[in-house]
Amino acid sequence: MISFRRLAKTTITGTILLFGTLSVNAQDGKTLFQTNCASCHAVHKKLTGPALAGVEDRWPDKTKLHAWVHNPAGFAKTDAYAAGLIKEYAPTLMTGFPQLSEKDIDAIVDYIKTVPDPSKAGPAAGPVAEKGEESDNSLLFGILTLILAVVALTLLQVNANLKKLADEKEGHGGVEPVPFWRNKSYIAMITIVLFVIGGYLTAKGAMALGRSKDYEPTQPIFYSHKVHAGINQINCQYCHIGVYQGKQATIPSVNICMNCHAAITEYNGEKLYNAEGEEVNGTAEIQKLHKYAGFETSKTWANWDPSNAKPVEWVRIHNLPDHVYFNHSQHVKAGQVACQTCHGEIQKMDEVKQFADLSMGWCINCHRETKVQFKDNGFYSIYEKYHEDLKNGKIDSAKGITVEKIGGTECQKCHY
Repeated sequence: MISFRRLAKTTITGTILLFGTLSVNAQDGKTLFQTNCASCHAVHKKLTGPALAGVEDRWPDKTKLHAWVHNPAGFAKTDAYAAGLIKEYAPTLMTGFPQLSEKDIDAIVDYIKTVPDPSKAGPAAGPVAEKGEESDNSLLFGILTLILAVVALTLLQVNANLKKLADEKEGHGGVEPVPFWRNKSYIAMITIVLFVIGGYLTAKGAMALGRSKDYEPTQPIFYSHKVHAGINQINCQYCHIGVYQGKQATIPSVNICMNCHAAITEYNGEKLYNAEGEEVNGTAEIQKLHKYAGFETSKTWANWDPSNAKPVEWVRIHNLPDHVYFNHSQHVKAGQVACQTCHGEIQKMDEVKQFADLSMGWCINCHRETKVQFKDNGFYSIYEKYHEDLKNGKIDSAKGITVEKIGGTECQKCHY
């Protein structure tokens, strides 16, 4: 019986771990797809490149698929099918992604298989309320603490009165009780409680100084990331061109916007709403952009004079203190951190807000948990001990080397 129970427990645990792993891989595949593929590919729709649904059937040999993703131009010289793809979609040539591992590519393929085909979907379901962010329960805990304190004081007073009645019944001469407002024990207890509550609120308020979580300012032009990055699947790097090369991600200039909106002069998509729930006229917002660009829709692209353009005065949302150093390229390119990790599900936002508090604790926790691509990486050759420990099995390869182990929580890494 014991062996049977142990076998059943092992089987159930293994099943849970398997489904948990598949869920994590699907989520990783979704992030990798949105970061690397979505600018040119859709799952069930042909864009700049072919639709990716059924890609596994078109590439039955995964080794060839991996080679194609890593170096399309080079692999096409040795494979007829790859050469045909380049010819079909010429002059556009797929960018190679040598930074993606074979596991990353497999995760993307697994995610593609989970995306349902909208043409085969049934009737659209009614709107489903999105799960909101976890609320701050500090106020609730404070009220409960106050109620419990009042109950405790009341019970103490009741106990004193009952003791007095018992002494009078037994004929003992009771001492006249000290009034509540003159009782030194009560006064001391209230003072300590107020000191603790006041200290907690003061410390919490001081730590929150300069943080702007959920900050959502009104911008001069209503720009919907949901429409651009979500529905139209424009890659983040198309607009934020510095995210791979520099410290700043950079705000796109007007001419980048006009690459599309010189031709797209009207908005015909789903209804837009601002943070107050008011409907936004998308076409009017595009006209605001044209005004900043000095572009008149009555004229053609050839007659547009960019010298009349002026920059859009966007309101900055994410801002770190001056004594904090943060480099986008180090995180996005070297660390392979997805945009959504720090900015939230940006592809689902209309008006952008600050997703995380960007506190020191938040950053350090990420450095403690985030694995780096350590194995066979010459950049980290100075950490010879970790390389040897990985080879000898002293470090679990599944857990890997975190940012913290290579100095990612040292003060001088982020502070000047």
